Amino acid sequence: MSDEKSPTRDVTPPPTEPAHAHGVRAVLDYQEEEKDPAFVELKRRHRSFVFPLTVFFLVWYFSYVILAAYAHDFMATPVFGVINVGLLLGFGQFVSTFVITMTYVSFANRRLDPLAAQIRADLESKESTA
Repeated sequence: MSDEKSPTRDVTPPPTEPAHAHGVRAVLDYQEEEKDPAFVELKRRHRSFVFPLTVFFLVWYFSYVILAAYAHDFMATPVFGVINVGLLLGFGQFVSTFVITMTYVSFANRRLDPLAAQIRADLESKESTA
């Protein structure tokens, strides 16, 4: 093993805010920007989709867990061959997870991303003129 240190180079981190010709950095009041109607609408859209879906999934998930813990006879009810209700509901957990994910991605692409892009563009233009 060598005692030589590996060469170091001076890497200056980029400023957190863009510098302007005057040497003054743009400063935006992001707490004030949160009151912008477009941002409020973005949060409303997100919450109105995510909260009900989360409640639905948690109820579905905990129902499965409770059934598995306390309704052994029901979960062991044969459906066909060695496949029983418990296996079908367990498989349903995986399926519902993927369906919820695909539904959210589709919703975000259609209803959230365009508004978020507009807000980002507005903030960048404000930042460049500040």
